[in-house]
Amino acid sequence: MEESKKVYWKGMGQLTNHPEFVKNAQHEFAQPGPEEDLGHSRRDFLKMMGFGMSAVALAACEAPVRQAIPHVIKPDDMEPSIPNYYASTYTNGGDYCSILVKTREGRPIKIEGNALSGVTKGGVSAQVEASVLSLYDNDRLRGPKKGNDRISWEDLDKEVSAQLAEIAGKGGQIRILSNTILSPSTKAVIERFRAKYPTAQHIQYDQTSHYGMVKANEESFGSPTIPSYDFSKASVIVGVGADFLGTWLSPIEFTRQYGETRAVSENKREMSRHYQFESILSITGANADYRTMIKPSEEGAVVVQLYNLIAAKAGRGAVSGGVEKQYLAKAAEDLWASRGKALVVAGSNDKAIQILVNGINDMLGSYGTTINPALTVNYRQGNDQAMTSLVNDLESGFVQGIVIYNCNPVYDHPLGAKIAAALKNVPLSVSTNIKADETGSLAKYQAPDHHFLESWNDSEPKKNHFSLTQPTITPIFKSRAAQSSFLSWAGESQTDYFEFVKNNWRSRFTGAGGFQAFWDQCLYDGVYELPVEAQSVAFNGDVNGAATAISNNYKTGQWELVVYENGSVGNGSQANNPLLQELPDPITKAVWDHYVTVAPKDAVADGDKIKFAESHTKYAIITV
Repeated sequence: MEESKKVYWKGMGQLTNHPEFVKNAQHEFAQPGPEEDLGHSRRDFLKMMGFGMSAVALAACEAPVRQAIPHVIKPDDMEPSIPNYYASTYTNGGDYCSILVKTREGRPIKIEGNALSGVTKGGVSAQVEASVLSLYDNDRLRGPKKGNDRISWEDLDKEVSAQLAEIAGKGGQIRILSNTILSPSTKAVIERFRAKYPTAQHIQYDQTSHYGMVKANEESFGSPTIPSYDFSKASVIVGVGADFLGTWLSPIEFTRQYGETRAVSENKREMSRHYQFESILSITGANADYRTMIKPSEEGAVVVQLYNLIAAKAGRGAVSGGVEKQYLAKAAEDLWASRGKALVVAGSNDKAIQILVNGINDMLGSYGTTINPALTVNYRQGNDQAMTSLVNDLESGFVQGIVIYNCNPVYDHPLGAKIAAALKNVPLSVSTNIKADETGSLAKYQAPDHHFLESWNDSEPKKNHFSLTQPTITPIFKSRAAQSSFLSWAGESQTDYFEFVKNNWRSRFTGAGGFQAFWDQCLYDGVYELPVEAQSVAFNGDVNGAATAISNNYKTGQWELVVYENGSVGNGSQANNPLLQELPDPITKAVWDHYVTVAPKDAVADGDKIKFAESHTKYAIITV
């Protein structure tokens, strides 16, 4: 059946034209039945028990009297009811966005994109916009804790520093665990800490790993990095399981680029063509010109087949394997006809698949045009091998001290259960997480970091592309910058992280009008970007070995499960944010639910439950 003739239904009710569906067809979302109607909506529930009550309590918890007294001398930059805007940066692990924060009477109320950024170009996502609400999260820690008891920062510093010194003095191993860190100043702080405690090592991991891409690029080009992709320069785009408009790598950046290449105007009469091969209907697949459904086990075979089709045109030898799929041959024809303006991306974390994708892009002349190998990105620096080694070291008792820096591996890492069990036996464990989450609650000490809207920091999402984070509100609770904690535990005399960031920039950059003028301008703009010298690369990947690995590792089964990242809730770090939970999925329109989608012919009765993993007790409602 041709793609243009396909019809999609919201459910069995629409397919069978059920009278109940017809009755409520004018409603965008399904209405509850009489037995489900409690007389209140989800929004009413949020107003009573959710973040609404939390925000009211937090807004007045710190200094209600001070706010009630008029200014004797009013600040020059504050006018009642007139908002102020501050350029800042949103980072959540490797997720990045340059932003403008709208404040009113000293309170952040809205986040918008910063158009001066050469990376995100004014773009923003639901997670970025909703993050302002997490500032007022009632689950945030009010201050440092030892176990379940409150402790002063002075006492915490003394105890943690003494135990770190004792561990290091005996040659014991110390680890710092974090998600991807985009901040060069934060990395410099960690190096100060490691200089004080030579046995300390820093391990980074990502909730959604891209380590396969890093290893594939290392084998293909000799550089363990990820290059920049530019969809705006592509006339033909092929995606294999890569939801680059929703969740893959840098969706804010890619969405802006994709919009440019798809736009048609008086000066641009042609739009790009987009082929998507995927197992679920993603927001990227919904925008494609040609979309083909594939099984998860066929993802590698599709890439092999595409490689062979392109190799035949390029005069190169074929590799073993491959599978014929609708539109695959047409995609290869279009790619070859648009050499130099073509781009192929895959969402797999399999090194073998990524090596073949690199080989395809090499034959198409994409490197230096739609792919910039000189402009490397820092979004995903997680090392899966190092993380696995850390878990083994924790279980064996090799690690004597661990600092968990703003990450939650017990919740979001596949080996989270092992980490939870092992943490109980580590003599010293410290968490800087802002909440007592699944990991932080297991730490012996909790030293809560500021929320990013209360913080100073910097970022380098891409090579030579820098941005600054500045506080837009005085810290609501008795939190402290995690970097200041590291400096204090390292015995540094200067623990003010603002001064550290500023001095780090002073040592790295110079401005024509003096550093202070340069710093003020960067703080005003929010970004500072330098050019990157072009470089050529030569592909040396073992495509035959990659094809063999694919054929050995991927086997078709009767039932195959696709686990994917939700574009609204993302990696789960903001899973308790009602703005995100209340946001309908763009494809299914589902809110607040965990669900499994299956084909109607395979489905059982609506409302039945299935168990999808023997090792878990989670169940999901089947939807059709």
